[in-house]
Amino acid sequence: MSEHGLMSELERLVSEDRNPRTMDIDLLPTADVLRRMNDEDKGVAGAVEKVIPEIASAVDRIVQAFQKGARLIYLGAGTSGRLGVLDASECPPTFGVPEDMVIGLIAGGTEALVRAAEGAEDDPKQGVRDLQHIRLTADDVVVGIAVSGRTPYVIGGLNYAKEVGATTVALSCNPRSTIAGIADIAISPVVGPEILTGSTRLKSGTAQKLVLNMLTTASMIRIGKSYQNLMVDLNPSNKKLVARAVRIVMQTTGCTAQEARRAIEATGKDVKLAILVVVTGLGVEEARTALGKAGGFLRKAIGDKTV
Repeated sequence: MSEHGLMSELERLVSEDRNPRTMDIDLLPTADVLRRMNDEDKGVAGAVEKVIPEIASAVDRIVQAFQKGARLIYLGAGTSGRLGVLDASECPPTFGVPEDMVIGLIAGGTEALVRAAEGAEDDPKQGVRDLQHIRLTADDVVVGIAVSGRTPYVIGGLNYAKEVGATTVALSCNPRSTIAGIADIAISPVVGPEILTGSTRLKSGTAQKLVLNMLTTASMIRIGKSYQNLMVDLNPSNKKLVARAVRIVMQTTGCTAQEARRAIEATGKDVKLAILVVVTGLGVEEARTALGKAGGFLRKAIGDKTV
């Protein structure tokens, strides 16, 4: 696209408009700059609230994919790509899932996580190649993340995902964006112009983070990765997480810290299984079988064994 064409396209984007409430921001003292930023941020959650029906539709498709053993794949560039990689990387320790169950792909590869590789987003074929590299299937869900909704890397990837037959989701902060027109499900929280024109790592980035939090957290809850509001499938891979695991077992069972540690060790650091053992008095293997019959849902397994 020519420079003139690109400028015309940017002029049509809400995320590229000038914010009339911050025209004097360069004249303000520090505290007032921060208050103005805070005022702008207050509208982000409201914008996300308006698209909860679309987020729910995406979550239901992600749950279906997980139940088939398929994957959730994020695809983005710049800040959008980094947010996708961040959300994906948090899933294994938080929910005890395999590292390839939620995947974050970013234009420019891992180097782009720590050093800007802005030109990488202009290649739609790279989006295709990155999905081919992970062997995208029709059972997977691909979420294309782009504030503008026009990033070539994301467009190329979503079009390829459609060809493969995968479920496609577009996450942008502009109404009627290009990627929204491609995807099966369009999530478009419109937060308006940024305090600094075009700096979409601000309100738009916050909105994207909120949506990504919802996509993975709600999906994991729906496949049994929580009990009440506790992360019972977390992977206790460091001292902090071990302490959290012990506390979770204590909170759910009323046992002592020593009893919780003993149960966690006996189950090979499987927190969910440790809780079931303590609550029901079952042996480890018997409890494992019961949990399997309950589809991994701890609440159901406990109910089945305590009625």
